[in-house]
Amino acid sequence: MMKLRTVLMLGTAFVAGVVATPALNVATQRWGVELMPQAWAQEASQAETYRLLNLFSDVFERVRAEYVEPVKDKDLVENAINGMLTGLDPHSSYMNAKSYQEMQVQTTGSFGGLGLEVTGEGGFVKVISPIDDTPAARAGMKAGDLILSIDGKTVQGLTLNEAVEKMRGAPASKIQLSVKRVGVDKPFDVSLTREVIKVAVVKSHLEGDDIGYIRLSSFTEQSDSGIRKAIADLKAKAGPKLRGFVLDLRNNPGGLLDQAVDVGQDFIHDGEIVSTRARHPEDSQRWDAHDGDITGGLPLVVLINAGSASASEIVAGALQDHRRAILVGERSFGKGSVQTVMPLPGNGAMRLTTARYYTPSGRSIQGLGITPDVEVHDSRVEPPKIGMEHEADLNGIIENKGGVTEATLPPRTDLPAIVKDIPKLPPENQPAFDPLKPETDFQLQQGLKIVRAMSPERHAAN
Repeated sequence: MMKLRTVLMLGTAFVAGVVATPALNVATQRWGVELMPQAWAQEASQAETYRLLNLFSDVFERVRAEYVEPVKDKDLVENAINGMLTGLDPHSSYMNAKSYQEMQVQTTGSFGGLGLEVTGEGGFVKVISPIDDTPAARAGMKAGDLILSIDGKTVQGLTLNEAVEKMRGAPASKIQLSVKRVGVDKPFDVSLTREVIKVAVVKSHLEGDDIGYIRLSSFTEQSDSGIRKAIADLKAKAGPKLRGFVLDLRNNPGGLLDQAVDVGQDFIHDGEIVSTRARHPEDSQRWDAHDGDITGGLPLVVLINAGSASASEIVAGALQDHRRAILVGERSFGKGSVQTVMPLPGNGAMRLTTARYYTPSGRSIQGLGITPDVEVHDSRVEPPKIGMEHEADLNGIIENKGGVTEATLPPRTDLPAIVKDIPKLPPENQPAFDPLKPETDFQLQQGLKIVRAMSPERHAAN
């Protein structure tokens, strides 16, 4: 109710602002000499707000009257609203009714399009992650790719929602993207065929006959149930040989907060999973695990990289702080903010950053990311930086504040001895990565070594 009431008050102020200035001026002249300093400041703030709203009204009317072509009032207002929100930070935005409906469909795990998680950066569209087994993944799209144009038309000047709408379309229809990639000198074209995306967010199999591998590609309404089913299936297949799990959160861009909490509880018996701190203390929250850890305490390794963001970082951070898992890979993306989707009846919805989240130790990973316990890179060649690999590289991010830092936390003393022998880089003769051949996945292979080294005697008879 607090958030809804605030929105309604802002709307009322906007309508009144165009007509209230004369009355405000009269009141100021009449009572100004008797106002206390605090009241003076409040009156001055209100006067400035009304002046700015009058400025908006003036610009709005001039565009309507003098722009080279007629413009719909709805388009002007929606563009203004989206500009107001996107100017706050990279994750706040306005969704019209169509975009809002598509977002609701997407969080169920089934939607139409190419299978790309994207964000806006520098006027272009940046790929956060391709979704497994989609046209984008099969075409070789990678995290960090910049989409410069769609079907030969630049994306500059488009809002992120507009660019996303252009990439969506009827199944079997063709689309061509112009892409700029780190380490590639010139942009290149990628041709794709749209299809209905039905995302299997959880995939699992046995590595050897003793380690359960679970891949979680995003946090939708299906994530927790998928994790639970995967763990049950792996237990049934491996039986007493099961020695541990690898949870793969690489290139998982996040999703629903409640699913992050539920997935965290699948591996944590009790204690805090995550907390959020909002502008108003009464809106802050904390989520705890209760009688969780459906694995029975088996060893766990979590794989992360720069494409692991938001909800992925909540899970990884909780497991790391509780010393429940060993994190292997590369520093995560660093998105430590929470967005609330606020429906605007009849007019879509707004996605607004309303809180920062903190790991159980009190860390805010906003702009920093999570440092893995064991650093392992997927390639010997470090790509040149183009300034868009992490949250900190985006424009207009909210600052990190209010939490402890990694430097103030005690170092881990529970890591198995083998981590000292885990190389950061693959050997020079490492075969090229093939998603269909786990043996070519260097990070995964190091994670498997660590799992097998974690108390093998204890679990050999389980």
